[in-house]
Order: sequence, then C-alpha cells, then structure tokens
Amino acid sequence: MGRRKQNAPRRGSLAFIPRGRTSAIVPIVRTWPKSSAKEPALLGSAGFKAGSTHVLTVDDRSRTPNFGKPRFSSATILVTPPLQIIGFRAYRKDGGGLKAVKDVVMRNPPKGLSRKLKLKSNPTDDSLKMIEAQVDKLSRFTVLAMITPRNGGLAQKKPFLFEIGLGGGDIRAQYEYAKSALGTEMKASSIFEAGSFVDVHAVSKGKGFEGVISRMGVKRKSHKSNKTVREVASIGPWHPPNVMYTVPRAGQKGVHQRTEYNKRIISFGNAAEAPITPKGGLLHFGDIKGEYLLLEGSVPGPPKGLVRLRTPIRPVKMKGEAPKILEVASVR
Repeated sequence: MGRRKQNAPRRGSLAFIPRGRTSAIVPIVRTWPKSSAKEPALLGSAGFKAGSTHVLTVDDRSRTPNFGKPRFSSATILVTPPLQIIGFRAYRKDGGGLKAVKDVVMRNPPKGLSRKLKLKSNPTDDSLKMIEAQVDKLSRFTVLAMITPRNGGLAQKKPFLFEIGLGGGDIRAQYEYAKSALGTEMKASSIFEAGSFVDVHAVSKGKGFEGVISRMGVKRKSHKSNKTVREVASIGPWHPPNVMYTVPRAGQKGVHQRTEYNKRIISFGNAAEAPITPKGGLLHFGDIKGEYLLLEGSVPGPPKGLVRLRTPIRPVKMKGEAPKILEVASVR
C-alpha cells in the first residue's frame, strides 16, 4: 500500500493480468451463448471500425425522465462487408471440454483464401460422410467465415478467417444449416436487427511502454517523497524477497483484447443509398464504401481495426425495436 494509514482499493484490476500484447489482431471469441430459437442461425458477425459520429434519436427508454424526447449520443461506424462461409467445424465433448472432430471446406474456395492458408486436399464428400455417421454424438457446430478488407474499401488483400458459433434448433438441424450455407455470403443486416444488442470484441489501441501512473492508475506521491514521485511507494516486503504479481508495475499498455457487452445497434445502411462519409473522409480511414452499421457508444481499437460482434451472452430486458433517428452528424 505504501505509506497509507488506512486501507484503500488496489491500483489496477487483476482481471486483466497478464497485461502483455495480444497474440493476434483477430479478436478471439471464447464463448458463444445458448439460443432457444427453433431455427438455426449464426451467432456473430464482423466489421471494420471506420470512425465516430453523433446521432440524435428519440429516447425509447420508458423508465427514464427523458423518455420520448430527443437524445444526443455518440456512435461508432462499422463497415460490414459480407461474410463468406467457406466451411464449418464439428465438435464433440471430450472429458470436460469440446474437441474438434472434423472440418469441412467448400469445394471451390475463393482465391483470396490462398493468401491466408493453403489447402493440400479437399475431400469434402469424405468429411461429410464422417460427420453424418456420428452427428447425433456431436455437441456443437461452428461456421468458418472469411471477411475481406478490400470489400470494405481497405487496401489489405489478405482476408481474416475465424469461427462463428451456431445456435438454435437441434444438432442435426445445425448440421443441415451449416451444410447448406457452404459458399454463401452473409450480411450483418441478415444476422442482427436494428435496435438489438450485441457484444463487441476488439483489440485496443497500442500505447507502447508506459509507467505505472498511466498504466495502472496509481496516485502520484508527495513532492517531498524520496527519490521518485511517479512510482509505487513500496513494491513489497523483505520476505518473501520477491515482487509479487499483484504489485502495479510499468510495462506494455494497449494492444489488449477487450470485450464490451450489450452495445445497441442503431441502424444499418449502405453508402450508395445513404452516404455517411463527411467532407474530406473519415480521419485515418477515408471514404465509407458498401454496407455499414451504427453502433451506440464507443468501440475499442484503432480505425481499420477488425471488430467482431456476438449475440449478447448477458441479454438485457429491453424491446429490440429500432430507435427513431432524427439526425446523423458525421464528425472527423
């Protein structure tokens, strides 16, 4: 604690340890929610962060004093090119967890996939027969989706490849849905609805090596302190003679994966029908091309960063109707 007479909250949450850089810029979704829907459907989508704007809507929160009045709130623009479903993966329970059984890839994968991985062979029929023989013993199916930055107006040719969970129906219905979805394209507007809530997975901006004041939120010491002001007063006792992991220390800040829950989708749009790019283009992004969505609030990460969306795992009790938009003002 360091020269404190009373107890005080610790500096820096231990929930984010270790605070090193994430291993990849593609956010990892470790858990998919359970769906009680009768028909199978995808539980997630993805897009690229373009920039911020301000939206004037009619407040539809019935239990607030501002109900029915104009509400001015910030929003994030996500460019959402269509997802290409190139395959699916089957899982079964093994011990205490899930184990991948088999992958099925479409017969004629798109050319852009070769920039990401090289397929030695593609025995699709053999894989389907193997899965069909044990489909009743399987526990889960996930879809292998590919998103190409160039389709969203970015310069990168190499696509991003990731898994998206399937929910709804029984395991055999999910298998039939995954098999029928091979080679198709999925738009974000066909997976989510305007007014619904989503969880956002993204990688935060990089700040480099930062001191303990900026990185952990430690309070500065008195100007009369010995030697240093912007350091922790005490890093631990004499015995044990080591620095414990709970002590706030300097180090890497940023480039961490973060998840934000229950972000509301304000609306979907298309740049050809409803242009949203301000004069001169969005800072560090440029012009928005193709489909996009407006997400209420802020989103972690830099412009052009990949953002993954997921059906909320902690759903809120609120009607999922689309808010009435009065005005959208793009800012740089």
